[in-house]
Amino acid sequence: MRLGIVACEAFKAELDLLTEGDGDIVHKEYLEFHLHERPQELRSTIVDKVNGLKEKVDSVFLGYGICQSLKGVLDELVLPAATLDEDDCVGVFLTTEGYAAERKKCTGTFYAIPYFSQHLGMDWFKRELEKKMPNHEELGVDFRWYMEQLFSGYSRCLLIDTGAGDPVMCEERSREFSDYLGLRLERTNGTLERLRDGLLRSKALARTRTAGRTIHPRVLEIDGSP
Repeated sequence: MRLGIVACEAFKAELDLLTEGDGDIVHKEYLEFHLHERPQELRSTIVDKVNGLKEKVDSVFLGYGICQSLKGVLDELVLPAATLDEDDCVGVFLTTEGYAAERKKCTGTFYAIPYFSQHLGMDWFKRELEKKMPNHEELGVDFRWYMEQLFSGYSRCLLIDTGAGDPVMCEERSREFSDYLGLRLERTNGTLERLRDGLLRSKALARTRTAGRTIHPRVLEIDGSP
């Protein structure tokens, strides 16, 4: 069995943890987080990356939810692939039900996943301001004003601990972010079960393919059975 992984880099720490020592994984590739901002490029990149593995793997775990921009993408792939049911990374780590419960608890919540805390943080927002408004100083727009406008109506920063990454750095970066904006910082435990389930469904697809049988990948999206 040869399994490939093509996923958003927001899942890298968690997937590396789950697949450590797994001999079935012969290819792992994490795509740039910012591709989410360019839906058409995201879609075409995923199709190119997965189809480029045609002779190298038996199936692929596509570490993305099938949101509107990726609707129908499985039909463009030449390999069987399992995806995530949730729309985004927060839903994956909290589950759909857990995400809904947190939104009900506090609608104005910023969800700090480990990837954000370790690789983005405040510096990312500073770069975004420079990119979107390179002449912001001439316009009298400073970083604090930009952040206050961006997070107007927010009152909470929820740090999600997935058990992966650097917990000390995640805590420090989340504290810096919440203190800067005057948000209360709360913490919750995430889960890796949705990622683990996706990997298992991908392996079931690979076993089916190597056994010479044909099954449409969407069957495994529905009930997870081989």
